[in-house]
Amino acid sequence: MKRPSRRLRWQLGFAALAFAVAVSPQRLDADLKTWDGRHSIEEIEVTVVYFVPSDRTPLPDWKDRVDYFARRIERFHAREYGGQSVMTANVQPTPFVSKRTTAELREGDANAIFFRTMREADAESEFGRGERKAFPILLVLSDINWKPLEDFYRVHPKDDGYEFEGQLIDGLHFPGAASGGARATYLSDRGVGWGLVSADGWRVPYRGSDCVVYHEGVGHSIGLPHPEPQNGSVMSLAQYRGWIGESWLDDDQKRRLGWTPSERPFDREHDLFSTFTALPEPRIPKPDEPVSLKLTWPKDANPKSCRVRIQTALFGPWLDVPQADSNHFESMSLGGFDRPTPVSYRIDAETQDGAQVELWGYFQVRAEPNQIPLPPEPESAATSNMAVAGKAPDHASATGSVAAEIDLLSKIAVDRDAVSGQWTLSDGRLDSPKAFGARIDLREDVPAEYVLTVIAEPLDEPNGLILGQRLDGNRFLVLLNYGDPTSPASAIENVDGLNVGRNETSSTGPLFQKGRPSQILCTVRKESVRVLVDGQQVIDWKGKPSRLSLGEYWETPNGGLFLGAYDCRYRFHRVGLTPLAESKDEPAKLP
Repeated sequence: MKRPSRRLRWQLGFAALAFAVAVSPQRLDADLKTWDGRHSIEEIEVTVVYFVPSDRTPLPDWKDRVDYFARRIERFHAREYGGQSVMTANVQPTPFVSKRTTAELREGDANAIFFRTMREADAESEFGRGERKAFPILLVLSDINWKPLEDFYRVHPKDDGYEFEGQLIDGLHFPGAASGGARATYLSDRGVGWGLVSADGWRVPYRGSDCVVYHEGVGHSIGLPHPEPQNGSVMSLAQYRGWIGESWLDDDQKRRLGWTPSERPFDREHDLFSTFTALPEPRIPKPDEPVSLKLTWPKDANPKSCRVRIQTALFGPWLDVPQADSNHFESMSLGGFDRPTPVSYRIDAETQDGAQVELWGYFQVRAEPNQIPLPPEPESAATSNMAVAGKAPDHASATGSVAAEIDLLSKIAVDRDAVSGQWTLSDGRLDSPKAFGARIDLREDVPAEYVLTVIAEPLDEPNGLILGQRLDGNRFLVLLNYGDPTSPASAIENVDGLNVGRNETSSTGPLFQKGRPSQILCTVRKESVRVLVDGQQVIDWKGKPSRLSLGEYWETPNGGLFLGAYDCRYRFHRVGLTPLAESKDEPAKLP
């Protein structure tokens, strides 16, 4: 295994900032205390915050991801301290939306980003104020990296394309990129800890991401340093070796805090949390090559069940992978992937005695081992970690100038904008009625070129989803999953006056599933329209805008973009508009 350089490890967050501790060789008493002996850590309360810049959209499944890391670090802490120090991780129920944009948060060096982010989260939440019953730690999981980085594909933009910036060791991915980062500090005078993990360290759950979250969110935040010499412990190189269950805290460090070893050593060989792993085979699969997860169980374990889900787009849905043999627990089949792509996976396992464990991981399907999959163009600008408010990201020379996404849901007034049917808007989610031809206007000037990003969930058995578009003054719609449930149709309506089933864009096949959110990306260029559903290309049309038209049945008074549904209720979790290219032409103004 290639050993990371010291410089890289600093960038990844192996440096804790300004410990403000005076190291003393004696304990003040027998209680567990911080590294400097000043504050009790018999109880630790970690406040976990999902931090989102003002110009970004929260991950649809952010709560699942953050809860996973909270459970992992709690279980690790309980195992390592044997109850002598009790840590709870309390996830805040809503995202913390910053007053600053991505660009404003990124100003300065890594230390400036750390303090700017932490001070805002600390002040707004009044963290650590008032009476305490436990040592408080503020752990911020940020939605951005410190520099532009597509964290799902693990690439950063260059003038001539993209460059891989991940940690790939023996074919397995681990957290760590120069554009990412993490920091922590123990504020001795206040008696609190601060930890910050940027997007690369947690949004995509690489093997070892849970180590990073504990390393910064608990370890450095109570003053723990890096052990010397380096080893595989969680305060050293654990994030490059495996999940946190496979790691440990050094006994010498724990003794320094006041921990007393148990007379009966912990039995790791029989512990599901400590032993269970799920690794892809092959480690770097090729397109159409069968992929499975090889499972490692504790000694003498009697498995009861496993559930496997995968995701091939960060904003896309998690898909259950059925298993042909539900009692075969040595490996779990993931099937094959028809193209190069990143894949996140999550597995829930249980033994007959009731022990449960959950693991999240990541791999990449590659045409060749050294050939990285690339983000789709230009859709990645709408969803990636690289979008910067107020200016184009660094790869604009390749994709056109990109602006920040406009949140169209926040601009809807149902009473004003509904054209047909009883639409409802609550808690930032828009629900359509079950009706024939329900539609609602989106009041926004339409750029010359744009990406419309929609996350929609069918609340009934799926039928037609309608996304009204406009190109060079010509209105048309994208119709998805319409008609026969066994072979629904999708198409642009209309092309050369022809509707679904009769024009060159028509295709058949189910796209949606009741109760499962899907991501739709409509990219409209001056002479092309491209539509992806959950990463699968459904429409790729090229031609003159004058060939496009809208049937009279679907007209809306506003003249621009609109949403519609046909005989199915849809819940819209996200509707975003991203202008793609600067143009000499003015955006099409709505009446």
